[in-house]
Amino acid sequence: MSATIIVAPISTADHLSVIDSFGSASFLQTPAWGRVKHDWSNESIGWFDGDQLIGAGLVLYRKVPKINRYLAYLPEGPLLPWYSRGADEFLTPLVHFAKSRRAFAIRMGPALISRRWHANTVKKAIADPALATLADTPADAVDDDALALREELGGLGWREVLIDDGFGAGQPKYNFHLPLAGRSQDDLLAGMNQLWRRNIRKAAKVGVEVSAGTRKDLPEFHRIYLETAERDDFTARPLSYFEGMWDAMNQETPGRLALYLARHEGDLVAATTMVQVGTHAWYTYGASTTAKRHVRGSNAIQWRMICDALDHGADIYDLRGITATLDPDDSHVGLIQFKAGTGGDAVEYLGEWDLPIQRVLYRAFTAYMSRRA
Repeated sequence: MSATIIVAPISTADHLSVIDSFGSASFLQTPAWGRVKHDWSNESIGWFDGDQLIGAGLVLYRKVPKINRYLAYLPEGPLLPWYSRGADEFLTPLVHFAKSRRAFAIRMGPALISRRWHANTVKKAIADPALATLADTPADAVDDDALALREELGGLGWREVLIDDGFGAGQPKYNFHLPLAGRSQDDLLAGMNQLWRRNIRKAAKVGVEVSAGTRKDLPEFHRIYLETAERDDFTARPLSYFEGMWDAMNQETPGRLALYLARHEGDLVAATTMVQVGTHAWYTYGASTTAKRHVRGSNAIQWRMICDALDHGADIYDLRGITATLDPDDSHVGLIQFKAGTGGDAVEYLGEWDLPIQRVLYRAFTAYMSRRA
């Protein structure tokens, strides 16, 4: 019989060894991400079954104003062998540990896929007026273990964090994955829709050149990122954020964060960043200029990142968040269509879950966050 599982702080080296043993983890669960989020305090924690380290997580702590209490947040984590035993065996010691850190609540988001829709299914669903969201659409693959864990979390008092359709606070529940394992560049190109293939060919024909950037190129990336933010109406991050992200992630693992620059006749037309942890690669930030959009620099730069992820041993190229809406009048549908053009899959994660420890403070905090939103 297994010993009682305990949760305790671990070193960066032990945290990284757990990630290596699983093959990958969300980049939001790497020790380096704690240094990126410098406005939160953080620590690496491990799950021990006796002397054996069986799981790990990065915990970010957000202090409540004026009192010594914290929200303990594990974005897209923790990394655990979830299906090896009951969830309570992992979560009860997490709660005990969080209480010792004066947490009033825990928020987590295990990066587990419950349902999957192939690109053709998504395309047909958008065209079907009877289907309003992905959730209404019969999935091509369902993970019964993940769905059972969802039910178990509810039974243990955890509450799913529900957000309005769109991109809100926290991590997206719906994402888009392009499977790479066992495929060649020719396979991947053949799996894309006609528009993607045509745009990639056009970019090459008109002379778009994609190159890898360095830290010194971050200001150029940031220049067109600010242009993109103004055009697409989102709040931009400062240059210092990207410099801090570059330093933290690449000091922990050289080459983990990469910068790509697409130029046409010397003009920067698109720029992106990609993160890879083990066998999983993520498109993280993208920017493009309004000028010269016709040269299709965004398609060229995505194709270069996909090819590099494949060459670097990734099994998944992750295009990150989408919304669940299938309403053709919703502007977010264009993003789904763009990503579906790669021939990948829309996936539903388990979502983010809260466990209130001090209910009065938790209610006050959630009300405060709602007002801020």
